[in-house]
Amino acid sequence: MIFDKLKKLDIVFDSPELDCPPVFSSGDVVSGRVVLELSGDSKLDSLKLHAEGFAKVHWTESRSAGSSTAYTQNYSDEVEYLNRREVLLQADNGDVTVLPAGRHEYPFSFQLPEETLVTSFEGKHGSIRYWVKVKLHRPWAAVRKLKKEFTVIEPIDINTPAFLAPQAGTREKMARAWYRNFGQVLVTAKIDRKGYTPGEVIPVFAEFDNSTSRSIVPKAYITQTQTFIARGTMKQKHSVVATLSGDIVGAKCRETWHGRAIKIPPVGPSILQCRIIKVEYMLKVCVDVPGTSKLCLELPLVIGTIPLHPFGSRTSSVSSQYSVQLEWLRMAIPEQPEPPPDYSSVVTEEEAEQCNNNNTVVSEPADDLSGIQERPLMAFLQEYRFRPPPVYCEIDPNPQPINMRRRCMTC
Repeated sequence: MIFDKLKKLDIVFDSPELDCPPVFSSGDVVSGRVVLELSGDSKLDSLKLHAEGFAKVHWTESRSAGSSTAYTQNYSDEVEYLNRREVLLQADNGDVTVLPAGRHEYPFSFQLPEETLVTSFEGKHGSIRYWVKVKLHRPWAAVRKLKKEFTVIEPIDINTPAFLAPQAGTREKMARAWYRNFGQVLVTAKIDRKGYTPGEVIPVFAEFDNSTSRSIVPKAYITQTQTFIARGTMKQKHSVVATLSGDIVGAKCRETWHGRAIKIPPVGPSILQCRIIKVEYMLKVCVDVPGTSKLCLELPLVIGTIPLHPFGSRTSSVSSQYSVQLEWLRMAIPEQPEPPPDYSSVVTEEEAEQCNNNNTVVSEPADDLSGIQERPLMAFLQEYRFRPPPVYCEIDPNPQPINMRRRCMTC
């Protein structure tokens, strides 16, 4: 039988490195070969290739239509990014093709669309996948199929003006107990830019003004939000991917962070251009205000794939070099970081109540970090490369110590 004579059917992508799977982006040429190994002379009708790329989302929700009636509501949607077909083997007159025993290779090549694709992604309620599928048709035999996925990473260059712009904000909240006010807490924070790459250190400059009669503990978090959209409804999954804890700020005291460092772990890049799947990041600077809900200041982040060029912009001066210097310090002094907290400990009560009242948005607390990037995409992300400080003199000859300064308002 022809089935017994087919020893191997495989898809091999061309790659510059033998042990590293290739990575593609918009406009790239995907090439490779389909390999057949036959143990004897075999008759074949055709060998066809189909390249596809889709973003798909799907989830279900239980609905109640009465005291004793319940049903399940399905939500799903998809977006097509790639659809290419190619015939690798087929006789012109429609007759069968007889191949001798041995190894046979059939090359293929196609170009990805020039318009922006979306980075490969795998989440809890959706995915963005690209693959090549081949079908081997044989007389009087079942069609033999094989599918192999490949990775697409759309470059995000953080050396653009929008991603180099500093991010800053201020928030305040009054501490109350019953009908009495016990002063307010004021949080001001700033980071030198919006765009970063995995492995970088973000220096957080912040001030915590505690006018209450109780102590507070400032913290900072990097959060990831995965948003899945279908039929006008959103499903969200939140994760805390990095944390930074400060020292206690006493009553009637003020605390200042002079570039406290929080490191970005190996997470996937931001996904902002897909209609049904989005991956967004945020830096949250939070304090627990006595007698009221948590106070959080949010600064948006974009995680890119092309690192900051130290010599490409004047923006990468003292503050940007500060992060690199701190990274060398952290590499020299190993530490055991504490695990990220649950996302529910970061969200304010107002955000939770707003989310519960909004029927079109369903948020889930982070149960673990497995949803950040379940597929092996991280192996293909460009690593953050440390570069030496610039030759021109922009480094403060009298740098401030990295220890936090504390001064009491009553002094």
